[in-house]
Amino acid sequence: MSGPSQIPPAKSRELPIGIFDSGIGGLTVAREIHRTLPHEDLVYLGDTARVPYGTKSPNTVIRYALEDTRFLLTQNVKAVVVACNTASAWALSTLQRSFPVPVIGVILPGVRAALEQTRTGRIGVIGTAATVRSQAYTLGIHAGRDSAQLFARACPLLVPLVEEGRVNDRITRLILKDYLAPLLRRRIDTLVLGCTHYPLLKTALREVVGPKVALVDSAESCARFVREELGRLRLLNTRRRRAGKIFPYVTDEVERFTEQADRFLGFPTEPAFKVDLPAM
Repeated sequence: MSGPSQIPPAKSRELPIGIFDSGIGGLTVAREIHRTLPHEDLVYLGDTARVPYGTKSPNTVIRYALEDTRFLLTQNVKAVVVACNTASAWALSTLQRSFPVPVIGVILPGVRAALEQTRTGRIGVIGTAATVRSQAYTLGIHAGRDSAQLFARACPLLVPLVEEGRVNDRITRLILKDYLAPLLRRRIDTLVLGCTHYPLLKTALREVVGPKVALVDSAESCARFVREELGRLRLLNTRRRRAGKIFPYVTDEVERFTEQADRFLGFPTEPAFKVDLPAM
């Protein structure tokens, strides 16, 4: 973690938290941060013109993440949350070295929550191909408990199903059964939802994995981690009494984002604006 070395001035605590994702999936993280820290303002950037990051090379993901973070800093954010597993896997350390504000990813909180939940040490993770290829969860799990076993599965069909609103229909459940069968044969007792779209699939996932497998929601675990880190750094806004607002920006058409945001969040945001990110 990077962060200020001195106690920040009170006005810094009143600044918003920045959040970015390759698209709209990170809105699940924004939703959980809003629930956990209801008086914090949030600035959300969805890089919808370049989605998905999960099929891109590591160098491309790093470049995009740097551009996303630079934009958020123009909005005077006090911290940046990388609400994208792929960007967290490939770009987090670069971002933490490159910027003067705390930068928080979704993988470490998910790893920590999985290790707290597992009884047998047999943990599954589902995510994009790039997240699985990075082995970020594998390395994190083994760093926390070297005896644990992690079984990862790329699930490329799930994101488009979620974005089409097909979160609990027959086709989605059949696809989930196919993706999860190898993990269940490994007798996992914990499953990490390693993509920020996947929390919307929890009902269908529970039906497929049964009651004995713990589901680790990366959005929920990230929100708790953000609260802990900002508290540790004395950056929590403890004075505001009004409800925090969400200010969304996208890099492609606003209309599609607005339609999806209602489903992902369940409550309205401020009006979304389209922005062009300057190339590095």
